[in-house]
Amino acid sequence: MGKYTNKTLLTKGTTTRTASDIEKYLLKEQIQDWRDTDFQKYKDCSLEEFLRDCDSSQLMSDCDPQDYKRQEAIWELFTSECVYFLDQLMVLKEVFLATLTNLQMRDYLSDVDTWRLFANLNELCLVSFGFLTSLLHVIKESWEIPVAGAGPTLLELLHKAIQESICHCLQKYCLNYSTALFYLDSLKHREDFGSYVKWCERNQECRRLQLRDLLVAPLQRLTRYPLLLRNVGKRSRTEEEESALQSVVEQVDTSICDLEGKVKWLDNYQKVKLLRDALVWLPVWERDKRAFIPENLKHLLKAVTLENLIAHRCLLHEGKLVLTENAKLHDVYLFLFDDFLLITKIKRNKKKSTGPEQNPLRLPQNQELDQLLKEGCTFTVLDQPISLDRLQLRSVDQLNAAASGLSQSFIIMHQNRYQQCIAAFILQAPSEAVKRVWMSEIEGAVTTLNSQQPPRVKSSSLWVESSQI
Repeated sequence: MGKYTNKTLLTKGTTTRTASDIEKYLLKEQIQDWRDTDFQKYKDCSLEEFLRDCDSSQLMSDCDPQDYKRQEAIWELFTSECVYFLDQLMVLKEVFLATLTNLQMRDYLSDVDTWRLFANLNELCLVSFGFLTSLLHVIKESWEIPVAGAGPTLLELLHKAIQESICHCLQKYCLNYSTALFYLDSLKHREDFGSYVKWCERNQECRRLQLRDLLVAPLQRLTRYPLLLRNVGKRSRTEEEESALQSVVEQVDTSICDLEGKVKWLDNYQKVKLLRDALVWLPVWERDKRAFIPENLKHLLKAVTLENLIAHRCLLHEGKLVLTENAKLHDVYLFLFDDFLLITKIKRNKKKSTGPEQNPLRLPQNQELDQLLKEGCTFTVLDQPISLDRLQLRSVDQLNAAASGLSQSFIIMHQNRYQQCIAAFILQAPSEAVKRVWMSEIEGAVTTLNSQQPPRVKSSSLWVESSQI
């Protein structure tokens, strides 16, 4: 997506739209009020205040202290859901999404993809509203406060809401979360989009929170459910009720674990897909200056392509190190896959790409690769992939490191099938801690790979070994 200046135009047909036009339109925009509900009235109330408001304070004196604590735990679940629904989801929906939708109906920002930014936000609002309505009904029934119609018990409600709607909808949103952040970053340089975001963030309903702060709210809510539900379970009346609530907690925990698995897979898939296009595999006559290939024969060596070599592999670890080569130091970037290691040189390009669209709930990792891919860098593979069952790792101790001037360094040796060393790479890490992490990751990957392969058995005439050379 190209850059936009203050004169940049977003066009549809022959209609010209500028950031100034958006600002003028937004002067007349009104945000719909969504706070005229019982949820707004109760969200900052204590249980005692709620009962007093419902003329049920006399019941408190007759209530068992342990049961009252249980009701307080349920009330905390309710009020925290009110805050999530009213102060986060509905702010996103009415201030940001509704405003953007109104703008697009008038041909402003028509190229902005609302799904990539907000995913299934409308569905989340409906689910949360339904859960709040049912939960308030349960709370009132438990205190014998008159309500219209019969409703489910607390356990029935939690089982149904958690299993059938809440976790499913939150998973869908979370799987789009990182995509939303990267898409937001790709739009932030546009003045027309910036005018829209600034106008929304200045709205008093945002309470000084930025769009990025609000987008993370559903993820935080998902991880908070187990804590709130366990708190209710600890104060259960019977062991059966506690056991039933524990099964609800386990449903949420399972959902979170399942989501983390999807996140890891999606993160690896997206990153490897982008990396595949950024890797440069030099032909043998460029990689090895001793290899002379006449021009009329080079086409014979281009038949084999390595672009898809990493397509179905798992990227375990990556990061920047320094390579000592011909008495010179070179910045290199290493990619550790589940069965081989790539050592590459970084080539920075002036032209920037849109950057990787990561997965939701992404676990803390080295963000340097994301930035390099975002800048459109390429990675030229040195030598050849080093199969992990052909790799030997050696740490350079402090004495030898000091003598050679190679602090925090280690050596990677590449052996052929006859255990002859055909290449060696002396690599320096920026710190001793980073060095230990790299050595641990490589050793772990080698151990895992070797445990999955049949052992090599030495005989008098040959080696029985893996097919990876």
